[in-house]
Order: sequence, then C-alpha cells, then structure tokens
Amino acid sequence: MKALNSLNISGRDVLPLVEGGKGISATNGASAGAWAAAGGVGTVSCVNADNFDEDGEVIPQIYHGKTRTERHAELIQYGIDGGIRQVRDAHDIAGGKGRIHINVLWEMGGAEPVLEGVLNETKGLVDGITCGAGMPYKLSEIAANHKVFFYPIISSARAFGILWKRAYKNYGEWLGGVVYEDPWLAGGHNGLSNAEDPRAPQEPYPRVAALRMMMNKFGLEHVPIIMAGGVWYLRDWEHWLDNPEIGLIAFQYGTRPLLTKESPIPQGWKDRLTALSEGDILLHRFSPTGFYSSAVRNDLLRELEGRSERQVEFRRKSGVDELFNTEVVVGKKKYFVKKADKASVLSWVEQGFGESMRTPDDTLIFVEADNAASIRTDQKNCMGCLSQCKFSNWSENPDTNYSTGRGADPRSFCIQKSLMDIAHGASLDTNLMFAGHSAFNFATDPFYSNGFIPSVKELMERIIAGD
Repeated sequence: MKALNSLNISGRDVLPLVEGGKGISATNGASAGAWAAAGGVGTVSCVNADNFDEDGEVIPQIYHGKTRTERHAELIQYGIDGGIRQVRDAHDIAGGKGRIHINVLWEMGGAEPVLEGVLNETKGLVDGITCGAGMPYKLSEIAANHKVFFYPIISSARAFGILWKRAYKNYGEWLGGVVYEDPWLAGGHNGLSNAEDPRAPQEPYPRVAALRMMMNKFGLEHVPIIMAGGVWYLRDWEHWLDNPEIGLIAFQYGTRPLLTKESPIPQGWKDRLTALSEGDILLHRFSPTGFYSSAVRNDLLRELEGRSERQVEFRRKSGVDELFNTEVVVGKKKYFVKKADKASVLSWVEQGFGESMRTPDDTLIFVEADNAASIRTDQKNCMGCLSQCKFSNWSENPDTNYSTGRGADPRSFCIQKSLMDIAHGASLDTNLMFAGHSAFNFATDPFYSNGFIPSVKELMERIIAGD
C-alpha cells in the first residue's frame, strides 16, 4: 500500500480522508470532532441537527404550528440551533486539528436560512460546506460571503460543468474540492440522471477521470476530487493515488464511520450493520425528493414496494376512456378500471388491502386501513422538511401557495419523521435505514470480529494501512 500523503483541504494540510455527512443525526459534533482530531476532515450534518438541554439530553423537535408554513419556520429554527451546537462541539473535540466541514442538502427545507443561521453564529469554527441533492448554484456565493470553502457533491462531469459555468466560476477561489458521489455505490440519496440506468452501474474510474479532465480545462488542477461511495479497503483504490488521470484525490467515508464508538446512531443500528449481506441494500426511488436513494431493504421498503405493486390505473367515470369501463367497488368508493385489472383489485381487497388511495398519476394503490390512516396523518403533519415533497405536495415556494401543484403521493413516505425516529432508537424495520452498497463488508471484515467497535482514531489507522 502506497503511503497516504497529506493534502491541502480547506486551507490546511490534512489526511485525505473525509467523513461523509450523513443526514439526520447520523453524523454530529462528536463524530466529526473525533475525525478531525485524528487528522482528517470531520463533517457535521446540519440536516435537522440535534440540540441538547442543560442535562445533555436531546431536545425533541416537536411542532406546535397549526399550518405547514408555521411548522416550517419552527423546523428552520430547530435546524439552526442544532447546527450551531453540533459545530461548537466538533470544534472543541477537534482541538485545533484537522478540518471541520458542515453538510446540508440543497433540497432540504430552508437550506439557505439554515446555512446562513449556522454560519453567522460559528465564525471561525467552520472550514467548509459540503452540499448536494440538487444543483446548489447559490452555494458558492454563500460560502464566499462567509469566507469558507465549498464542496459541491456531483455525480457526473456534466453536472459540475453546468454549476461551474453558471455560478461557481465567479467564486472559484473558494472552491475547496469537488465531491464525486457514485450514484450506484453511495448510501443515501444518489444523483442518477434520467439518462442513466439504475440497473447498469458504471465504473467510477472513467467518470472521475472525465471530471478531472473537465476541471483541468477550467484551470482547477490544484482542486482535489473527493471520491465518495463504495470506498472500503483503501488498497483497492491504490491505483488512484499519484495518478495524473485522477489528479489530487481524497476519499470520503460514509458507511464505515457509522460503526465507531463516537458514532451517534443507536446501538441496535450498529448491531444490524454487522449482520448485513451483499444485496441487502436497495437502490430505490420511493424518496419524497424524487431522487434515487440507497438503504437497507427492510420492512419499510418492502411495504413501499408493495404499495406500488398493488396499483392500477383508473377513471372516476365510465365512458371517459373506452379501456376503463369495468366497474369495481372498494368499500363505499366506485371506480372504473381496465377489465383485466378488476380481478387483481378484488384479490387485494380480499387479502386485507381494502383501502384505496389515489396517486397524482391517475392510479390507485391498495393498503391496509391502519396504513392508510398513518399515511394521511403524516401528510397532514407535514412541516416542510424538503424544498418540494411529493409525499405531502408541500413546496417552500410562496408563489405557488406552498404547493407542488400535484396531489400528495401515497406511494412515498415522510422521510423526516422516519429518519428522526430511527436515529433516536425507534424500529430499524419500519424506518428508513440508509447505508452504502458496501455495508455488507461489516460482516466479513476481520477488523470487526467478535463484535469489535473501533474508535474513530482506530478506524482511521486501519484505513491508512489499506484495510
């Protein structure tokens, strides 16, 4: 294994090892501070970050507003307060070593005010901003105004080219690096384009080499690329080091830091990671963001798969479409479906899926009564955690009356509730459990034998050695 040389990231020479900023409460000040203290780049997730009371207990994010816009304002304030607390904790734990970055999703609700609110109160404590999930054109301007470096997360050279030409070239001195997040390997939300086949993964090397070629054309030879997704044993990536086609390179770890002593996720989640097998991670499109994402295929994802499978096209009246003239009655509701679909509908109802729910695409799904009630409650309680949500039809755009203009989609789910619940000890089976596609390595990597859970420092030493 080649020696892992330090790299200038956010104004300081550090180990080219970056902690991935993992959504709600899966990366916090404790984990980020420990990663920086070990000489790398720690990343505080500022997506609905936890805040603590005087006793060190997590302050529950309870919403009191009667309207979605009122609850949205509460969500933003929770995000700012929690982000400030986590950044300060990370800075204290790091002890002046490494670098501290913060991570936000551009498509999260209130991304700009949360960023501004956190950065205004943490001057000198944050070295960089990592941001993906969308096309964050304003990221460069916000970073430059606060004199911190920015790190866009992209999944193709084309995406970076668009961002650079439209916005980033105006603030190029603050571009600290470009995070290439592999859309077939990374956990969480993935940047698959409509032109790419989710079932036909492409090798990351040529895609990153193409990104480097484009960056060099823009005069960005000095800017590192951060490889994210699928990185486990660094020895497997040795040919990327000192490689002119790749250039300056760092590696981001999202999944492996979950199983450390400093990781904030519950012990049950850590235990489950060691029992995963290859193929247990599903690349799916049930997220209310509309993006593809990767997570453990548990009862929640199976339920979402079932909703979409128990689905038929319908019309509300006969005679509208000659293909939809077969009447079917579900409870007190009458629909008109294709003749071939009536038997399926009656079969689902007989199996206990007796509640029909309309989708924005003129289809019906069939679910159990309790499930239907839960879906409607979650939609009603929406607090606008996304800039646009297909599950609840919320949009943070006041010009559209805070609506996407489409009906709420019961084929999706409330992602904020699910991620909050799993991060704070709720069921691992009925909530979203993000993980990268290499998570099955926990079960076979001898480093984790006999239930061993390393500290962040021990993990980084292992990674540096190539393992």
